[in-house]
Formats: sequence, structure tokens, C-alpha cells
Amino acid sequence: MVKKIKIWIECARLRTLPVSVAGVVAACALALRHGVFAWVPAVLCFVFAVLAQVVSNFANEYYDFKRGADKKGRVGPRRGVTEGDIKPDTLRAVTFVTLLVACLVGCCLIPFGGWWLIVVGIFIAIFALAYSAGPYPLSYHGLGDVAVLLFFGIVPVNLTYYVQSGVLYELDVMLASIAIGLMGVNVLVVNNYRDMDDDREAGKHTTVVIFGRKVAAIAYLVNGFVAMALLVPVWVSTHWIALAIPLIYLILHAVAWRGLVARTGAALNPLLGITSINMLLFSLLLALYCALL
Repeated sequence: MVKKIKIWIECARLRTLPVSVAGVVAACALALRHGVFAWVPAVLCFVFAVLAQVVSNFANEYYDFKRGADKKGRVGPRRGVTEGDIKPDTLRAVTFVTLLVACLVGCCLIPFGGWWLIVVGIFIAIFALAYSAGPYPLSYHGLGDVAVLLFFGIVPVNLTYYVQSGVLYELDVMLASIAIGLMGVNVLVVNNYRDMDDDREAGKHTTVVIFGRKVAAIAYLVNGFVAMALLVPVWVSTHWIALAIPLIYLILHAVAWRGLVARTGAALNPLLGITSINMLLFSLLLALYCALL
């Protein structure tokens, strides 16, 4: 039983889940700053975001297996369905059951944001699957980074803020959503940086395969600095001590970047978690500051 649970935890890729959580936390931080924070929609957004990412992770493993992109003994984390630990049909069924649960949670947000959220939820569900599935899987055509920017940054941050405030657009929220999206892209960069050789062999044209590891490493570094630069309006409009937040993040980001360019293969696996934790830590520090402001 313990072994089976561990296999499913690996399949859910827990080390990447801070990516979805960070967007919700950042939105809640800005809701606190504007005096519109609301617990119930915030918790619902948190649960929905985590479930949506788990769906995407399950679907990615299943459809990569079906396309032959994953193989036994890969340098990345063990894939249960590839190694024969999980039956493909079982993983597909669990994927769609999890998607159904995510949709039910999303429907609970309708009283806070209106019926039009159903349309948003449908798009989120489609893209959670379209990342790896369908006739034109985004991750196979260099569009995975765009999908992450949108659906782990711009959409969740603005949507989480909206269901609490009723306001669809705030400049600092929009800037924060792009910043969070860029940090999320960096998690994908690490993943694809590690898997570049396997992806190329499988015909998976990620941006790292298209542009190479050198460009990917530069993009990783630049994304972090651009993310902090986007939030200059937030830093300059509050107490000077707020500058400690981007400073802490950039130090950790630079250390992670050095690890990226210095490692290869399986040695990059811990950096995936480190990059996502740095992202979540930034959001938590922002929330703490806004709560104490």
C-alpha cells in the first residue's frame, strides 16, 4: 500500500505543485493589500489550482507514454506508467476523475464570480489536457512556455483576485500575474533543460530543443530579474523594507541558475523543486508583508 501511494505521489509530481499554489498566494497577498481578501473563494481557488495542475501532470505522463516520449531509465523522475507500475487505462481514468473533481470545485466559485466562470473553467480544462494531448499538443510544438505563463500566472492570479474583489483588472495584479508566470516558466525550463536529449529523440520540440541549453539558461536567469522588475510599482509604493522580498528572491534565483548551468542529467532533478520552492517562497513573503502592512 505504501509503495502504491508513493508511486501515485510521484505521478502527481508534488515538487512542481508550488507553481500552482504560488499564483493563488500572490493574488491573496494583493487582495490583502487592497483590503478585499476573502477566505472562502481563496481556499476554493487554492484547491482548484492544485487539482488542475495534478490533472495536467497526470495527463502529461499518460500522453507522453502513449506517444513514446518517455522511456524506461529516463534521467528525470521515475514515470509509473512507463515503468509498468501503473496501468495506462488506470492513469487515464484517474486523470479524468480528478478533472471532474476540479470542475466541481470550480463550480463552487460561480456565486463569487458569476456564470461566465464556466467558460473560463472549460478553457482551463482544455489546456490542462492540450499541453500534452490532442492533435497539436502544446508541449511538442514549443508552446509549453506560453501555456505556463498563461495558466500558471496570468489566469490564476487575476482570477483569484477577481473572485475575492469583483474587480477584473488592477495594474499591480496584472503585473504580478506576469511575474508569477515567468517564474513558473522557469520550472518548465529546468524540466526541459534536463530532458532535452530525450525530447529531441522523441520529436518533442520544446523551446530548449529548438534554441538549445545555452539560450535556455540565459532565459531562466532573465525571467527571474524581469519578474522582479515588473513589480517595481509595488516595491516603490510601499515601505522600503519591501525591497527585501525581491532581494531575497534574486539571491536564491541566482544560486539556482548557477546550479542549472553547472549540472546535467539526473543532477538537475532537485533544481526543479528548488525553482518551484523559490517561487512559492516569494509569494509567501509577499503575502506576509501585505498582511503586516
